[in-house]
Amino acid sequence: MKILGIIPARYASTRFPGKPLIEIQGKTMVMRVYEQCKKCNDLTEVIVATDDIRIFDHVNQQGGLAIMTGLHHENGTSRCAEVVNTYRGFDAVINIQGDEPFINPAQISELASLLKSGSDIATLAHEMEENEQVENPNYVKVVMDFASNALYFSRSAIPFSRDLHEKNIAFFKHIGIYGFKPDVLVRLPHLEESYLDKKENLEQLRWLYWGYKIKVGISKYSSPSIDTPSDLDRILKSLG
Repeated sequence: MKILGIIPARYASTRFPGKPLIEIQGKTMVMRVYEQCKKCNDLTEVIVATDDIRIFDHVNQQGGLAIMTGLHHENGTSRCAEVVNTYRGFDAVINIQGDEPFINPAQISELASLLKSGSDIATLAHEMEENEQVENPNYVKVVMDFASNALYFSRSAIPFSRDLHEKNIAFFKHIGIYGFKPDVLVRLPHLEESYLDKKENLEQLRWLYWGYKIKVGISKYSSPSIDTPSDLDRILKSLG
């Protein structure tokens, strides 16, 4: 199976402008993500999709592959769909978040295996540790059915429990990496917004609302994402 890995990278982030080009121990975040993706043998090609010439120039000058995309995209999925319309001939596409500089290549392979088994849309989740902030709205949670298809994603703690430390309840944190069959991916940006994704600000709820199934793989790995400058400070401290 030929799988295209796409890293959407936008410069004008509301919470952290210029985020893809911040340096982490001498290397930019976007190049850290790119190099981790290149280590995954399941990806046939890896592309950075950006709307900013600074990111485009930087990636290509560093030996990576970047292409320019439009300014109109409201999310990474829409940006990936534009790339797929240009880069044809792939059996599947994996959207890798550009703010996870330490993503484990094995996570990408876990997702690739779901696509190889026939899933139209797939993503990953990781069981939350007892000391993690289950009620933190920045941690998106997911619940699945018996066949590991997503039932719902939420910024709230789901399933609800009066005791969040109850031993027989597991909470799963969504890992924001997605795999798609190309013909499905190009349809998603054209779906009408639903009240669910508008309320939670989670695009995958729009897909569920309109009847798409999302297969969820439980990953053995978890990697930190950088959404804000405080996230960066925390990671730099942990790296020493």
